[in-house]
Amino acid sequence: MCLILVGWKTHPDHALVVAANRDEFHARPAAGAAFWPDHPQILAGRDLQARGTWLGIARNGRFASVTNYRGGHDPSAAESRGALVTGFLSSSVPAASFVAEIDKKKASYSGFNLLLADRRELWWLSNRDGGSRRLAPGHYALGNLLLDTPEVMDVKARFQAAPVAVEPLFSLLASAKIVAPAYGTRCSSVVLAGNSGRTQFAERAFDASGADGSTLRYEFSPAA
Repeated sequence: MCLILVGWKTHPDHALVVAANRDEFHARPAAGAAFWPDHPQILAGRDLQARGTWLGIARNGRFASVTNYRGGHDPSAAESRGALVTGFLSSSVPAASFVAEIDKKKASYSGFNLLLADRRELWWLSNRDGGSRRLAPGHYALGNLLLDTPEVMDVKARFQAAPVAVEPLFSLLASAKIVAPAYGTRCSSVVLAGNSGRTQFAERAFDASGADGSTLRYEFSPAA
């Protein structure tokens, strides 16, 4: 199960706190988090098969992430779900406007959940639910069903109580890690977007045995 935990405007120092696990087939090629040469404003890992991403942040503070909906694969889908994240991070339209446009064509994608933030608003959209929703300040958890469904509530409670710092959040994510030879947790990501504008992004990779790989760390102030 992929996992995205979000704290939106709940911390005195950080407008956005994100802790996430990416679960995927180990054989699917991917690149670690970096600023993309073809989109220099985007900091994210990259799926080298479809060329999109599962989670990222832009230099202007925009954040986006996507999870697959369990059992929601449609072989005839015209669009890649990872392109939703790339499309938002490379655009300048407000999150509400972007969500409204995606809502019109959401049937073109296999099952997904999408979280978007533009430093003013946080939105959630799923094409397995009735529509989009602007999210009030609070804590949220998303797996491979809908937002805040029962299977993510335990880890959500632990997220709410966890220290807001990179290593404690990595430790929390480790408790939800999936280890299996073919499919498992490929990496964990932590994003801390400060009220002052300073953003920290950290990504820790894992091999098929669950052993820690490299940890990539970035820190930057948002561009205008």
